[in-house]
Amino acid sequence: MDVQEQNVWTEEPAARPRMPEPVRAAAVRAGLISAVALVQGIVEVLLTLGRSWLSAPLLLTTVLTSVVASWAVLDVWVTRQVWNQRDGVLSSPSSAARAARAERRRIRREARAAAAAGARGRQRPHIPRHLGV
Repeated sequence: MDVQEQNVWTEEPAARPRMPEPVRAAAVRAGLISAVALVQGIVEVLLTLGRSWLSAPLLLTTVLTSVVASWAVLDVWVTRQVWNQRDGVLSSPSSAARAARAERRRIRREARAAAAAGARGRQRPHIPRHLGV
């Protein structure tokens, strides 16, 4: 009797690649700070509804934490942009650039062939072209 091993866990390829480590660290940091700011906001509302004296100092810290959370979210964006500029950009010609380059080469080949054919029969005047275009 053949017994096949069946795994409970199956690996599937990710829909998009994993975030770079610095960007992921900034995103986790921003998520934690934002969660703390949200909890502080909820506690602030509850203390205000209960008419507690603690609501005034907590309001100040909640505002400060919200500013820090906004800064952390901005840090995620900046870190992502910096990473893309330094490490993430792979430079390769696009298909449109490749097609345009092939077209220019074809035109140059035809021009050379026509010039060679004209040189055999009669001389054509030389027309200078900027950068071979």
